[in-house]
Amino acid sequence: MQKFLENLNIDWVLVAAIVPLFLAGLISMKGLGAVDDDYFFTRQLIWIGVGFIFFFAASSIDWRFLRNGWLLFGIYSFGITVLAALLIFARAVRGAQSWIPLGFFSLEPAEPMKLVLILILAKYFSRRHVEIAHVKHIIVSGLYAFVPTLLIFIQPDLGSAIIFSFIWFGMILVSGVSKKHLLVILAIAVISFLVLWFFILEPYQKTRVSSFLNPYLDPKGAGYNALQSMIAVGSGGLWGTGVGYGTQSRLGYLPEHQTDFIFAAFAQEWGFIGVLVLFFLMGLLYWRLLKLSFSGQTNFEKLFGLGLIFFILIHSVVHIGMNIGLLPITGISLPFLSYGGSHTITVLLGLGIQMGMRKYGYASGSTRLDEDMIPQYRYL
Repeated sequence: MQKFLENLNIDWVLVAAIVPLFLAGLISMKGLGAVDDDYFFTRQLIWIGVGFIFFFAASSIDWRFLRNGWLLFGIYSFGITVLAALLIFARAVRGAQSWIPLGFFSLEPAEPMKLVLILILAKYFSRRHVEIAHVKHIIVSGLYAFVPTLLIFIQPDLGSAIIFSFIWFGMILVSGVSKKHLLVILAIAVISFLVLWFFILEPYQKTRVSSFLNPYLDPKGAGYNALQSMIAVGSGGLWGTGVGYGTQSRLGYLPEHQTDFIFAAFAQEWGFIGVLVLFFLMGLLYWRLLKLSFSGQTNFEKLFGLGLIFFILIHSVVHIGMNIGLLPITGISLPFLSYGGSHTITVLLGLGIQMGMRKYGYASGSTRLDEDMIPQYRYL
């Protein structure tokens, strides 16, 4: 049995960190009344099971074939095509054309596309890290991120568009961009926000930002969710109200408590101590991912690992920030806790790919290779 587990090449410390996070989310969305209350709990349990199948399957694959730039570009192009097709053929659900109905479940293509973006940016920067100071590489990588970001923004899905932007920005930072170019990027970001605010954002999106700055302007309307979320977090106190006694989520005062406000629901029932444990487990996860990233055989594996960290970290920061009133409400999932099949499977698939890369990583005893010495893997 021990040999079998070793052959799986799994970082069991990482698994030990994410399993309690999944359990925390399940408990927070578990209904304590009628059977119908278990709808999200039951479905999320299924998604977690499917996600772990992807995780273990991906961990057994040798992912060096992804160093083939044309293959990755083909996957990226397919993803862009799917996102564009959504704008033409998809039916709007809650005002956004974000989903592909597949019988008893729906797929949100924006989620796996985040992994594709990380892979293609890791691929691009891994060959050009020496000349990353050239502004043309920032522009080209920015185009890779801009196309899916624009298509997702048009759906409209502002939250996911923000995640795509920050994944690119994070990977730019670790790629060695110069401070001068960093200031230019920040200036462009400010100008882009002003253009969005005055010419592109819909009135309801502007209202969300205004309500974030002062939710008491419309406590029964646009500011309602933010206020209820802050009430939930604040009322948790030191030890929490207890499982099943979270008034804001259990009594329906907090909308979407199983997705957009799962942190607030958890914080109310588990309190400050529970939140500290949650942060400890997340910190443990980031530490293991960082260790795995730096043990990568080449810059491609290292950059993918760092991109995956940014993916999970940005989701967590934005979700928790909007739950405690520090950021506008944008509808971002909290990894491992929030309900959602597409997001859960995508995160576990990403972790599985990282496990697969661990198999031939530098720490595993394999010889460190220069990618230029591998002629079959040509870069774009």
